[in-house]
Amino acid sequence: MLLLHSTFATATAATWISILKNRTVGIKFFCLSLKQLNTSSENRTISCNSTKGCLHICHNSLKPQNLEDSDLRKESELGGNGNGGEERDWTTSILLLLLWGALMYYVFLLTPNQTPSRDMYFLKKLLNLIGDDGFRMNEVLVSLWYIMGLWPLVYSMILLPTGRSSESKIPVWPFLVLSCFGGAYALLPYFVFWKPPPPPVEETELRTWPLNVLQSKVTAGILLAAGLAIFIYAGIAGGEVWKEFYQYFRESKFIHITSIDFILLSSFAPFWVYNDMTARKWFDKGSWLLPLSLVPFLGPALYLFLRPSLSKSESYE
Repeated sequence: MLLLHSTFATATAATWISILKNRTVGIKFFCLSLKQLNTSSENRTISCNSTKGCLHICHNSLKPQNLEDSDLRKESELGGNGNGGEERDWTTSILLLLLWGALMYYVFLLTPNQTPSRDMYFLKKLLNLIGDDGFRMNEVLVSLWYIMGLWPLVYSMILLPTGRSSESKIPVWPFLVLSCFGGAYALLPYFVFWKPPPPPVEETELRTWPLNVLQSKVTAGILLAAGLAIFIYAGIAGGEVWKEFYQYFRESKFIHITSIDFILLSSFAPFWVYNDMTARKWFDKGSWLLPLSLVPFLGPALYLFLRPSLSKSESYE
């Protein structure tokens, strides 16, 4: 602000100096014209034309300075150098990149890995590669496994199409496909390079696959009902089951990484709910859903069920 005031003062002083200089030139021409009035009418005419020319030059000399002052005012309104938004975006991107790097370091080098053979057995059981052998799987672990299978659908419904990036030109769909296997660890690189606003979407595009499925109330309703059933299944499990799961979390690399993945997906979901809500011009009516979106999985699923369709809301730019 001090630099802006100093620049404005310097520009103002330069303007007045220019005016005074040109005014002095004008006075000289005026005096010359008075002398020439005594000699001939022809010289008087020339003097008048010279005076007009001087005034015209003085008037034109003020235009660049006025434009410069106007540019200074515009620059002040834009926040100095006009790149404040980009700097903030890059700051967020750098922080997300550091978070992703720290997570990768922790996942590969620091997570507990005391039971690798048991992890492989659990994975085969959850994939139904091993039949009924009499072993009862932990109900909380089973619930976590199934809810993690639904998270990619939630993010696909939130990010397509309002979470696409028109600035970075990086498509979102490869990251959504990878999130089916890598969860938030696969989505974070897209978050790093994402820049709003989303590209415009055509009305015909909303009626074609996959947007017609992802925008469907039926899909959102099935997603919400499935999430409720899974949470109820985990909630009615006894205290011993939860203690057993906590022990697994401390020993198993597979369960440890999956649990952190669930926490990450739950943490990022409220922001993308807000982004989708504002893109649909529904913030005034749907803002009460933002606190509910903090509820893991169920909050975002409820929003997906209640949000208006893009065809009924105002088009975004």
